[in-house]
Amino acid sequence: MYSLLDTIDTPEALRKMERKHLLQLANELRQFLVESVSKTGGHLSSNLGTVELTIALHYVFNTPHDKLVWDVGHQTYAHKILTGRREGMKSLRMAGGISGFPKRDESPYDAFGTGHSSTSISAALGMAVAARLEGSDRRAVAIIGDGAMTGGMAFEALNNAGAMDANLLVVLNDNDMSISSPVGALNNYLAKLMSGGFYTAMRRGSEKVLKSMPPVLEFAKRAEEHVKGMVTPGTLFEEFGFNYIGPIDGHDLEVLVTTLDNIRHLQGPQFLHVVTQKGKGYTHAEEDCVLYHGVGKFDPTYGIVSKQAAKPSYTHVFGDWLCDMAAQDPRLIGITPAMCEGSGMVEFAEKFPDRYFDVGIAEQHALTFAAGLACDGMKPVVAIYSTFLQRAYDQLIHDIAIQNLPVVLAIDRGGLVGADGATHAGTFDLSCLRCIPNMTVMAPADENECRQMLYTAFQLDTPSAVRYPRGCGPGVAPRKEMLALPIGKGEVRRTGERVAILAFGSMLAPAIGAAEQLNATVANMRFIKPLDEELVLRLAGEHGLLVTVEENTAQGGAGSAVAECLHRNGMVVPLLQLGLPDHFIEHGDAVQLLADCGLSETGIAASIRQRLLLE
Repeated sequence: MYSLLDTIDTPEALRKMERKHLLQLANELRQFLVESVSKTGGHLSSNLGTVELTIALHYVFNTPHDKLVWDVGHQTYAHKILTGRREGMKSLRMAGGISGFPKRDESPYDAFGTGHSSTSISAALGMAVAARLEGSDRRAVAIIGDGAMTGGMAFEALNNAGAMDANLLVVLNDNDMSISSPVGALNNYLAKLMSGGFYTAMRRGSEKVLKSMPPVLEFAKRAEEHVKGMVTPGTLFEEFGFNYIGPIDGHDLEVLVTTLDNIRHLQGPQFLHVVTQKGKGYTHAEEDCVLYHGVGKFDPTYGIVSKQAAKPSYTHVFGDWLCDMAAQDPRLIGITPAMCEGSGMVEFAEKFPDRYFDVGIAEQHALTFAAGLACDGMKPVVAIYSTFLQRAYDQLIHDIAIQNLPVVLAIDRGGLVGADGATHAGTFDLSCLRCIPNMTVMAPADENECRQMLYTAFQLDTPSAVRYPRGCGPGVAPRKEMLALPIGKGEVRRTGERVAILAFGSMLAPAIGAAEQLNATVANMRFIKPLDEELVLRLAGEHGLLVTVEENTAQGGAGSAVAECLHRNGMVVPLLQLGLPDHFIEHGDAVQLLADCGLSETGIAASIRQRLLLE
């Protein structure tokens, strides 16, 4: 069968296509997405939902001259396919392959690199203002989902954009609702009418006439707002200074293309509300869009077949602990910034709905909300990915640490995360956290230690963090009873000669493997802050070489804490600090990426041997 998709390698080729063929192209693109992602894994539901929108945007706008800025970017697979990367989808999220998110150095069609949410409007506004300053006709479009619109940064940008009068289009991809047929048809008609030249000209013309009669003008504006408010939710965005259009059916290519083409000729900030369905066109994903949000490899015919994990992940360990602890202490409050499933809080949300709070994609608010709870006697636990905690650093310092409030940070995805790449890697948290006064920072070496550290953190009346990696640990079954660990105390796990390896968190297992080769001593340090200085100094005095190993950037991390300890105590001993290098680590297999960074058993042993030759 003749394939239209095979003929499209650039948006220029797409724009030469007759409109009547776009529906066939959308069907082929959707089928290609399912087959491709089933072989590589990746984000599926979100990409299936934006097929028609992606086609329409590239069909109407002159990309890459016109700029498309995708919020988060996990819905850009169709965009990548239509911009010359169809063959590259075979290596999606693999080492040396294309990224799962937009990257400026990957394609000129990727106008802005993303991975975190709520940044698109700010970036696109910057591009729109740059075009205006250059006297260019270049257009800037921000495509943002309803989830990302819960982020405060998006509203900061809207507030600023409305006052700029720049030629910016914000497309709200609303996939959390559906349009019923009668309302959908009416809104589609209104959107085409409201974005058309006649309506715009009449609106501006009437404003000029009515300006000479201020009371009448005010009455007319209010009447227009109320009439539009009956059929559209656009009053809020109109108040920000945008011309609101929609909502329209995001899977109706004729409506999309016509509306976007009309908007392209309008001046000033425009807001288009598009409603789509996650997982559109693939039955399994339509029925469970959450399950198919991020997938591994699967059979597209039968869908995902759930398999019981051989051992619990750290996320699962946290979720179990949270439920058990909540049953014991009614003061426990669970908070997540829109990552209920990813952070392992589903069961907690079901068992303790009154104490579960999903605050949306609002990490800053999550931490200050927790601080407020702590001020009045609650014991909040904030489940947050390491990479997203970066967004709330000021709140951690200003609202929690300075006031010395008992907030527990359960930090998931500490260290490398594999296929999601640099935007999602948790490589800086140990460096960022240990310099904050009043903080206690722990990193478990196994699943049981993770549970006990969470309990330890909860018993404190000061800020604390338990940082654990993505996926499973070495397979140490968590003990149901909860025991508080002695604060700031590590343990020697292996006794050897000449070399002492101080392992932090996930690096204990490879450190022990390396020590077996070298007959070295290994300490499980457990605490990054407070550091077990007594243990550090004792091992430094007994060994000729001290080695620190951490899955965190070497700059300012746990190894730096050891170096500061030695210096502070006037002890001069050779020190080798092993950690993640001083560059962003791209996507790929997590095990291989760690090996490439010298943090495998073999890599650690090799680095120590090389250093011993210099001693």
